[in-house]
Amino acid sequence: MNEEEKIRELNRRLRHRYGEPEEPPKMSDIGYLVETILSQNTNDINRDKAYSNLVDRYSTWEEVEKADYEELVDTIRIAGLGPTKAERIQESLKIVRRTEDKESSNQGEYSLEFLEDMSVDEGKEWLTKIPGVGPKTAAIILCFYFRKPVFPVDTHVHRISKRLGLIPRNAGRTKAHNILEEKVPDDIKYELHRLMIEYGRDTAKARNPDCENCIWPEECDYFQRVYKGELDPEEF
Repeated sequence: MNEEEKIRELNRRLRHRYGEPEEPPKMSDIGYLVETILSQNTNDINRDKAYSNLVDRYSTWEEVEKADYEELVDTIRIAGLGPTKAERIQESLKIVRRTEDKESSNQGEYSLEFLEDMSVDEGKEWLTKIPGVGPKTAAIILCFYFRKPVFPVDTHVHRISKRLGLIPRNAGRTKAHNILEEKVPDDIKYELHRLMIEYGRDTAKARNPDCENCIWPEECDYFQRVYKGELDPEEF
């Protein structure tokens, strides 16, 4: 089978196991931006707690932008890297507000709606100019909120793609993002992203993966070469 057929077959197998992914969480565009900054280098539980603490303490994004820095650090501390994330959140809100001033008559608002009229490449370029916003964060915002045809690559997607030979084993996150965005058909980008994360969490783990429940052992390089003792697991 060709690459598109292989990717569609992967999606079919994952969907058979996990069912249709849920729709993206209901959240504002700025909510996605802030939450993805909070999610960096932490787990979903701590990210969610930090975001909940943030919206409980501050009523508006303006209050967050103008909050006392140390207070904001303390508010989101559970997500880790509090000083860095607090700085990035406040800087990103400032950039959004200033851009929104130029893009609309609603001066001082916090909105990314102007991205709706941009192409995918233009949206990525604008978002990744914000300190701390990389390709994954930009892709999540464009995919989850704007439903544009982008394919976010997180640690699970990156790992599984290597094991299934969808990307080279030495491909870094940025290269993987570029390759997979090109390869994955637009109509399954959101679905496959969500399904691969689910699979990476419960089966295709980084350490001690559950190879007995592999959905596609004949295609999985980890199963074929590491599980059988032929290669060092660290290569995957």
